[in-house]
Amino acid sequence: MRSPSAARPSSGGGAADDDFAFYYSFFQDAAAASPLPLALDGAVAAMPNNRRRKRGGDDDSAVAPIKDGSNNGRKRSIATIITSLAALEAEGHADSAGAADASRRELALLESNADNKSQAMMDYFAKMEGSFDADADSEAAARSKRSRLSASAAAVAVVAGEEAATNTAASASPPRAGHHQRRLWVKDRSQAWWDQCNSPDFPEAEFRRAFRMGRETFDMICEALGSAVAKEDTMLRAAIPVRQRVAVCIWRLATGEPLRLVSKRFGLGISTCHKLVLEVCGAIKSVLMPRFLQWPDEAAAGRFKEGFERSFGVPGVIGAMYTTHIPIIAPKISVAAYFNRRHTERNQKTSYSITLQGVVGPDRAFTDVCIGWPGSMPDDQVLEKSMLHQRAAAGMMHDACLVGGASYPLMDWVLVPYTHQNLTWTQHAFNEKVGDIRNVAVEAFARLKTRWACLQKRTEVKLQDLPVVLGACCVLHNICEMRREELEPEVPFALFDDDTSPETPVRSETAKQERDSIAHNLLHRGFAGTTFF
Repeated sequence: MRSPSAARPSSGGGAADDDFAFYYSFFQDAAAASPLPLALDGAVAAMPNNRRRKRGGDDDSAVAPIKDGSNNGRKRSIATIITSLAALEAEGHADSAGAADASRRELALLESNADNKSQAMMDYFAKMEGSFDADADSEAAARSKRSRLSASAAAVAVVAGEEAATNTAASASPPRAGHHQRRLWVKDRSQAWWDQCNSPDFPEAEFRRAFRMGRETFDMICEALGSAVAKEDTMLRAAIPVRQRVAVCIWRLATGEPLRLVSKRFGLGISTCHKLVLEVCGAIKSVLMPRFLQWPDEAAAGRFKEGFERSFGVPGVIGAMYTTHIPIIAPKISVAAYFNRRHTERNQKTSYSITLQGVVGPDRAFTDVCIGWPGSMPDDQVLEKSMLHQRAAAGMMHDACLVGGASYPLMDWVLVPYTHQNLTWTQHAFNEKVGDIRNVAVEAFARLKTRWACLQKRTEVKLQDLPVVLGACCVLHNICEMRREELEPEVPFALFDDDTSPETPVRSETAKQERDSIAHNLLHRGFAGTTFF
């Protein structure tokens, strides 16, 4: 095939004809080489004869002008196509050049951004390294400063000890370094009220009214709990004295005042007062309960039997039993179990409570307590779940019995009044004597709630900590009763504990016969108020 450059003529005359001749011959050569014929020249041959010749036998002279016109039009068409192809080729070259320039600019921008980010990261790492170095230097300096301060404090303490040893007057010794540091982080509170109460010149009547006991009883409790609640001084502050710790607890139990007021009275933080109350109550339970609240032994049981029989004529009684309810705030779990329906109906106010079952001797001191069962449980179920019931099941209540109200069932070791209708005179007399014995327990519980006012209203103590607080109240009640601590002449707290009916009122036929025998003997021995018979 001839190349276009080789076939192009070099003469300048008739440029259009020459270009046409050149491209015509070029396309003919391309058509001959291509399997698809271009048919530029055959387009004329393919025309029908009636289009190429005139009708009526036109001669060749007439056809010649047609051929010349066709050649001129074909030349113009080819020139137009060639011009369009050249324009398209130039436009393609321009687009390619523009795309290449845009790609080069984008690549340059990406490289610039990457360089900037790398430089910023290097600067950041350099700053962080410098900061770490500075922190390490400052920490080393702080350690060095603390070591110097510790050394100086030790030297000051040694000097102060030497001066105190050489000085004959204790008051002239310099104050400890801890006292100066305490003011830096402990809030300064006034302890004027407690200092006044703790003074020997404080009136005994005022002290008894504040703490529900005399000063001697208070000192005995402080001495007994000293080893259990005492704390040591630290470098930061001095420990709270034992007397103040015990006073916070007892005053809180005696008055039932909120912790906010306890904090103001004793010059301590609210959380500190709450912690002290729980700590002292726990110490009372662990240290004083085994001494002042225990089940009577054989000798004590004999004295109790004699005392009850001498006063009421009922033999074999070693204690009176009663169950009271302590109001609480609605718990977060098992709310229905602690709901007290009877108190709610009577007070027209939703009430929640826990039970406190106690056995009281003739001296109005507790010998057994069962604390913490939900207030919805009746008295007979509380008795069945108590340690007292287990003690009786083990045979430890032989030849002895307890007197309870109508809310307890009649058993071999529990004596209760008659509850059926149409009672006889003997049964009425028996119920009166049993009621008198039961009143010993009722009076003890009334004195308990009168002396410790925290039991009269809902307390801020959590439900899981409440049994410890109630146990401490019972122990302190026993201490005051044994030491003949009198209550102030005020109206005693009235108990509102409704009696419930047990599911099975009589659980032993032997106990039923024994109750009838006791009632008959009371009538004929003159203990039932019928001496005129």
